[in-house]
Amino acid sequence: MADSIDESKNVSVTDEELETKSKGELIKLAGKLRDRRNELNQLASERASERDDLNAKTREKVNEAQEHREKRDELNEQVQEHKEKRNELNAEANELFEEVEQKKNDLELNEGKSIEQLEDEIEDLEFKQQTEVLGTEEERELIEKIEAKREKLQERKEKLEQTDDVDELKEEAEEIRSEASRHHQKVTELADEAQKHHNEMIEAYREADDIRDEADEMHEKFVEAQEAADQHHEDFVRVQKRLRELDKKEEEEERQEREQKQEAAREEAEEIYQKFKDGETLETEDLMKLQKTGLL
Repeated sequence: MADSIDESKNVSVTDEELETKSKGELIKLAGKLRDRRNELNQLASERASERDDLNAKTREKVNEAQEHREKRDELNEQVQEHKEKRNELNAEANELFEEVEQKKNDLELNEGKSIEQLEDEIEDLEFKQQTEVLGTEEERELIEKIEAKREKLQERKEKLEQTDDVDELKEEAEEIRSEASRHHQKVTELADEAQKHHNEMIEAYREADDIRDEADEMHEKFVEAQEAADQHHEDFVRVQKRLRELDKKEEEEERQEREQKQEAAREEAEEIYQKFKDGETLETEDLMKLQKTGLL
């Protein structure tokens, strides 16, 4: 950042100095004031240029931040759209899964033993029937158990044949849930990208603030140099005005001196002319004085 101006190089003039200094001294002082004024004006111009460059950089950073803000807002809108679609699909999938569970409950598919379990139990009972020596009553009870198991197995198989639409519903629900997951993934990706632009926006604004502070400080330095230059110009003008007054005074004194000389010459010529009229003999110098004044 620019340093403060070197005040030791500044030139000034008091009212007393204006009145007391000689013309030669004032001419020299005017030259110093002019040179320092020009030097300060050049310094002020350089600082104004640097300030303007900094302000331009500030605007660039603000524009950059605005671009990141617009991109972030655009991405956040897309995030919201995908969120709404995800939630809508999840709600739809949940409804289908509930419907699947309801159908399973209606068919009692979640209750009782599975086909595999029933088949294993029937196989065990038949093996017992074939390998063990049983009494008549035990044989009858075993046969009844086997028949009961076979009936349950048949019922189970018949119910499972009615589950095609349940499987279709479940498949549809899983596809919808999968699509919802894709939207959720998009939400995550877009949100991350939006956050990135948000962070870059914050950084650009921070840099803009820092550069703006530099520009403000440089403006203060410009004002300092410009005010000093203006003060030197005012003093330069004061000295110039005083010099014109002195020139005018000198001209007036010279005019008065000329008039006094002319008056003395005229009076002397009139005296010589009177001698001439009185018949006195005039010297050559006297004749020249008469010619100069127009009396001869």
